[in-house]
Amino acid sequence: MNNEKQISVLLVEDHKSILWGLEKLIESVPHMRVVAKAINREEALQALSEHKTDVVLLDLDLHGESSIEFMPEILQHQGIKILVLTGTRNAEEHQRAMLSGARGIVLKDESAEVILRAIQCVYDGEIWLDRTKTANLIGLLSERKVRMDTEAVKIGSLTPKERAIISTLLNERGAQNKIIACELHMSEHTLRNHLSSIYSKLGVANRLSLVLYATAHRINDSFTTARPPRAAA
Repeated sequence: MNNEKQISVLLVEDHKSILWGLEKLIESVPHMRVVAKAINREEALQALSEHKTDVVLLDLDLHGESSIEFMPEILQHQGIKILVLTGTRNAEEHQRAMLSGARGIVLKDESAEVILRAIQCVYDGEIWLDRTKTANLIGLLSERKVRMDTEAVKIGSLTPKERAIISTLLNERGAQNKIIACELHMSEHTLRNHLSSIYSKLGVANRLSLVLYATAHRINDSFTTARPPRAAA
């Protein structure tokens, strides 16, 4: 381990007795120091703006607020690494924290030695998770990647004409089929045939579910369609 540089730690914990104990623990190590303490979101973000910090030791539950929600704000500060210190054993919460940018999870009932080792490992650029959490996280990421790849294949199967139809539907939400068909210079019958093909490819049932799907997957942002000029009245 590289102990040449002193590791600056920000403690974010809403129980003052635990804050006190963590500060004493970290300050007992020559190459670690506590630069600030915070008990809520506002204090944590203020401390980050005032102190150069290497590792944020972050409690997941701050007076009923999930700190996962403001992890992106913490990570806007360059070089920051987040180590979650929590009393919850909820695997889903741990996974959410890791997917939101945390570099590790350590339980509050772990020994002082383990907590210090976790801080060092996260500072060194490593991931701190026990074997069970690592396996679960890898499984979750693999499942998510498969789902994303599957949707990408579906979207990639759309023809330029089908993409133009989806783009027009998103731009003309609520318009009747005859209006959409007019916009695209095609008959309503042809439009219905194209929509049937789109529904089949994307696995949706109707126009409403198509619009919801397209919005959720940002389909309109994934391609640029030159819309044909509106036909003269």
